Amino acid sequence: MLFSMPVAALRWHIVLLPQRLIFQLRRLLSHLLALPFHLAHRTLVWRFCQCTDLWIATIYLAAKEREKAQKLAQQKKAAEASSRLSSGASTSKKGGSAKKSGSAAPVRSMDTRALDLSALNLNPQDAAPVVDELPPKMTIAREKILEEAAKALEGKGQKKTVSLVVIGHVDAGKSTLMGRLMYELGKMDERKRIANERASGKIGKSSFSWAWEFDGTTEERERGITMDVATQTMMTPNKQITILDAPGHKDFIPNMISGASQADCALLVVDSAVGEFEAGFQRGGQTREHLVLVRSLGVAQVVVAVNKLDQVNWNQTRYEEICNLLKPFLVQTGFQPMKTSFVPVGAMTGINLVKRDQEEAAPLEAWYNGPTLVDQLDRLEPPSRDLTAPVRFPISNVYKSQSSGTAVTGRVCSGVLQVGEKLRILPGDETAIIKSIQTEAESLQWAAAGSNVTLYLTAIDPVHLNIGSVLCPINDIIPLATTFTARVIIFDIQVPITAGASVSP
Repeated sequence: MLFSMPVAALRWHIVLLPQRLIFQLRRLLSHLLALPFHLAHRTLVWRFCQCTDLWIATIYLAAKEREKAQKLAQQKKAAEASSRLSSGASTSKKGGSAKKSGSAAPVRSMDTRALDLSALNLNPQDAAPVVDELPPKMTIAREKILEEAAKALEGKGQKKTVSLVVIGHVDAGKSTLMGRLMYELGKMDERKRIANERASGKIGKSSFSWAWEFDGTTEERERGITMDVATQTMMTPNKQITILDAPGHKDFIPNMISGASQADCALLVVDSAVGEFEAGFQRGGQTREHLVLVRSLGVAQVVVAVNKLDQVNWNQTRYEEICNLLKPFLVQTGFQPMKTSFVPVGAMTGINLVKRDQEEAAPLEAWYNGPTLVDQLDRLEPPSRDLTAPVRFPISNVYKSQSSGTAVTGRVCSGVLQVGEKLRILPGDETAIIKSIQTEAESLQWAAAGSNVTLYLTAIDPVHLNIGSVLCPINDIIPLATTFTARVIIFDIQVPITAGASVSP
């Protein structure tokens, strides 16, 4: 119980505990440490010893502060008494009075408990008053927001927004490809590139320097794999693309699904090296599994980047072989041929990402004259957005910011929302107010369907916010259901599935 107490409450208990009991408990724990206990029990006893040592040290400091406070109080009383004596003597001399001044007033004993609280800074009067921040109010009419959102979807005055999830088998070069693309587009400056190159070289992973633009955590950089979805924004001539770099390792499929559920389109990265493509495309490979997952989540457009062609000397036969293997599977999965495209690229050298005028691109220029990767991404069309429907905002991540408070990230699936709007959190009966809306680049007053944003909320306890919860209007919540129909996708059947058989998710 004491371990979960706040510091102020713990100090209060320290003041009230008898000192003799603390010292006796410490001696008992010292004897217990000498006994042949199990390692876990010895660890527990050692932690209690550390706690009692903290108590003893705090009691000692409190006693010192109490002694100091008593001395100061006595000095103050003595000074007041001497000042009264001198003032009384001067008054009697001036008035000719022969009355003698009395002796100095005795110093009254101070309250020990009050001195302890004063020494430990536990006086509630010293605490600053807490002022609750007033929640913001809605300032824009809904009709005005719908009008501006409709113009944005049509591309009038600004670029259309598209969400792109990057998928593929592990070690296909997804993060490296996107990191190099961000550098070619000017989103990564030269100083950051050099810093990533030096830092990755120090730990023996210099080939992952481009991937560090998206793999930002220490564990991801040490292991050399993407573990969570990283989000960034890039600009093409006609599109504003939100990149969702998903992990390719099979252990992080739930994180990949979380990223794919927020995407409009997909960029499939495959490794063209001999044996590597086959490992990802055969049964159990993530190339096949990722394509099925993104299609089941509603993604209808896919761009296939055939990466690492420089390792096979830009062999046209190898490129066509990979395309011929993927095209039938894409049609079988549900992708229309008109909404699929293939681009040969070299991520490490940056060939055919934004341009291919390098000397190393001469073998590719000999047989390929199609669009670059950026040109192909610029041709992606966002799906239709339902702006007039009620707001539906599934939460994909929850965190607490030191400056702005509780924040949730996710994608606005339908409707429009704005700063100051009050939303309901389902499941549950809690409500929250939008304090601010932010993207990677700027702060917004409103957001419409299809936007990947971060909402900073107020008037809500973070314990009521969970990944998977949905924010919706308080007067138009998601209707409850008692039954539902599920579509179950099975990738690899090892044993027959029969009625009544138990399954594990």
